[in-house]
Amino acid sequence: MNKVTWMMRAAVLTLTASVALSGQVLAQDTLKVGSTPSGIPFTFLDVQTNEIDGVMVDIINAIGAEEGFTADIEATQWSALIPSLTSGKIDVIAAAMYATEERAKVVAFSDPVYSYGEGLFVPKDDTTAYASLDDLEGKVVGAQVGTAYVGPLQASGKLKEVRVYDTIADIMRDVSLGRIDAGFGDRPIVAYQLSKGASDVRLVSEYESTIVGDVAIAVRQDEPELLARMNSGLAKIKKAGKLDEIIAEWGIE
Repeated sequence: MNKVTWMMRAAVLTLTASVALSGQVLAQDTLKVGSTPSGIPFTFLDVQTNEIDGVMVDIINAIGAEEGFTADIEATQWSALIPSLTSGKIDVIAAAMYATEERAKVVAFSDPVYSYGEGLFVPKDDTTAYASLDDLEGKVVGAQVGTAYVGPLQASGKLKEVRVYDTIADIMRDVSLGRIDAGFGDRPIVAYQLSKGASDVRLVSEYESTIVGDVAIAVRQDEPELLARMNSGLAKIKKAGKLDEIIAEWGIE
């Protein structure tokens, strides 16, 4: 083999290796995933590890294992999730976010991950069996900013006032201090938080959720391939029973 032929062959081998490596990197890429630090058990800041943990974190990691990407979880406040996605600061939203019609005008949602509705909580010494908004007529309540509950509660015409808070913990504080009469939040999140320690508020078991929605993963609307990837991975973990396993591990229904 002469020198020119050897150099040409070496160049071809180098190019082939480079392309193969490039394909491997693309297949094992990293996606920035926005998750809230205050949505226990779906997403929350683990103070022991200083990292975001929770149901949706486990789900996006399981999807990543199926679809060949690594999820770089970034703590993102609830109100900043969609702006962070549309501005390119993050690539994916994995949080307890309903796939509503209004949000679907801005982002693209995956197939449903989990379904639930709002939970009502009141001071522990309030033993009334509130079953619906009719039973709360004239009361002042709290709801979390950016959730699907604020609008319907305000539009109900039953309540004296709907105050908007940054977190469920803030609502619970004001309910326990008597600043508001009751609070609304994602039912499984409220139930999980109250099950983990003493509290001056209680979840009203008689209350029937009326604002029920599907939690889904969100991506930008101009990325149909990424959306297909999310749906593919989600279908795989559903079929394998991994999704049910994750939900059961976190102790939610």
